Amino acid sequence: MIRLALLLSLALPAPLAAQTPPAQITPSAAEQRFTVTVEGAGPDVILIPGLGSPRAVWDGTRAALKGRYRLHLIELKGFGGGDPGPNLSGPILPALVEQLNAYIVANRLKAPAVVGHSLGGLTALLLAKAHPESVGKVMVVDALPWIGTIFAPPGATLAQVEPFVAQQRAAFAARYGQPADKAASAANAARLALTPAAQAQVAAWSDAADPRVVGQALYEDFMTDLRGDLGAIKTPITIVYPYSPAVPRERADALYRGEYAKAPKISFVAVEGAYHFVMLDQPEVFAKALVDFLAAP
Repeated sequence: MIRLALLLSLALPAPLAAQTPPAQITPSAAEQRFTVTVEGAGPDVILIPGLGSPRAVWDGTRAALKGRYRLHLIELKGFGGGDPGPNLSGPILPALVEQLNAYIVANRLKAPAVVGHSLGGLTALLLAKAHPESVGKVMVVDALPWIGTIFAPPGATLAQVEPFVAQQRAAFAARYGQPADKAASAANAARLALTPAAQAQVAAWSDAADPRVVGQALYEDFMTDLRGDLGAIKTPITIVYPYSPAVPRERADALYRGEYAKAPKISFVAVEGAYHFVMLDQPEVFAKALVDFLAAP
């Protein structure tokens, strides 16, 4: 489970042919918010990383799905250490959702499964809400319909949290061009991932991400509240969430099942022995959950 202090300090073509998928598709428009790499053949699966994470967060997932699915690995510009492009000016999420839908339509993807971690999970929900005809089903990995549920005081409104989150956005922007604080990154990663290898990877991704893009994306994450919209999302949703001695099973169950109770087509998968980066801490368990999710009708 993520914590507010560490999260806010995280330096965080033509239609495709299934038989001969291209190695990579990179949207060429200057305003495109993301890049995408395509690999494999079979039913389409779109994978969206979380805040500050590159597409490499799905490397273990790619291996588990190899040869069975065509994977569309999304990366928000600025999260992988490359040119942030249009993401230096917000808002990011509304444009990202519309561009993802345009990508699905342009490439004639038929009801793809959309898998998103953290901010990517929120993006997947926004896509299913805005364009249900474009999405077959959604897997949300450790994300809530409103992130403020676990960070803001009970009963807080978006208007009440906005000034504080705006300050954090400015603080992130001020870090641009400054040396990364390796000790802080390592400490934060230790609370986001459980295993030493995963912690090292998360810290490296955090240091590589453009803090200006991370700050804007974090701001939009906090200012997006889907709790009142869940009942209208008819797309099947699977929620994957972690539990551990730090966040016991009963507490995690109550949180996630309670927050998603209004979703009409919802299922839950609890993963033991993981923190926020479930796919890194428990790769085999997560891979099985994803394979089961994709195989279900």
